[in-house]
Amino acid sequence: MTPTSLELVTEELDLVEQEMLEPDPGRCEPVDGAIAHLVRSGGKRVRPRVTLLVCRLLGTDCQRVIFLAAAVETLHTATLVHDDIIDGALVRRGVPTLNASWSPGATILTGDYLFARAADLAARTGDVSVMQLFAQTLMTICNGELHQLLADRRPPIDRSEYLRRVYAKTGALFVLAAKASGVLAAAGDEVLGHLHTFGRELGIAFQIVDDLLDFVGSESQVGKPLGSDLAQGLVTLPVICFLEQYPNDDRILSALYGASKAEHVAMALQAIRNSEAVKQTRDEALRHVMRAREAMLNLPDNRFRQALLDLADYSVQRQL
Repeated sequence: MTPTSLELVTEELDLVEQEMLEPDPGRCEPVDGAIAHLVRSGGKRVRPRVTLLVCRLLGTDCQRVIFLAAAVETLHTATLVHDDIIDGALVRRGVPTLNASWSPGATILTGDYLFARAADLAARTGDVSVMQLFAQTLMTICNGELHQLLADRRPPIDRSEYLRRVYAKTGALFVLAAKASGVLAAAGDEVLGHLHTFGRELGIAFQIVDDLLDFVGSESQVGKPLGSDLAQGLVTLPVICFLEQYPNDDRILSALYGASKAEHVAMALQAIRNSEAVKQTRDEALRHVMRAREAMLNLPDNRFRQALLDLADYSVQRQL
């Protein structure tokens, strides 16, 4: 993370984490430990950073912003809990998931509790428009996950379908982080439009880089085994770019649908690493970052805008 974006909202991020960890007297005791484990297990806090920096950019600095940033990150945490159940993941960010030690039912209910907790935090902003945006975002995320689970995953999957999936998975939550801050600041429609574009493009770029890191990163960097998406039969942009050049490559198709997963995934990873697909994927992420930057340049010029621009650059620079 860049020094600028780190230093400007460090104190506010500490308050956000305190809100996320705030105990509920009626809460099941093991859930307190699970939430503490989830909140303290790492993460770059990119989404609440966006929320806090946008509010400061627009001149809003109050307790409601802390509630909003905590709601955004708690919602993100809830989606990760459910993702781990869906994917059968036992490790995330290098630490065991709840799914590794709890029953599926208990893990799902913990995720549900976090969704409710996030909604409660959003409601504390006292803004109906923020709550509407929060609800719409949650529907988008869930609908996107259902579409991914129920749709035919077999190639060809074109880029437009991939981008729709990435928006639902990641872009929509970045839009919430940026746009809801503008709502709290009573920004006009033009500013809200720029914030929407910034959040959408930054979120899409961030997810594209995550998908690329599954091929060219390290396990310590990614926090899970490389090639996890391939092993789950999930087609991401590096695979799409590769198959555009080599549509019948048996190594990729065997990794996605073959029986001997480990061997085929290793061969597919090597094939994609040695192809133009890596550069093409990186270039696509850079295009989305440039659109995010262009949107942000329409907003007031101050150190908080620069921090958001730095954050956009970081979203792609972290890949290598």
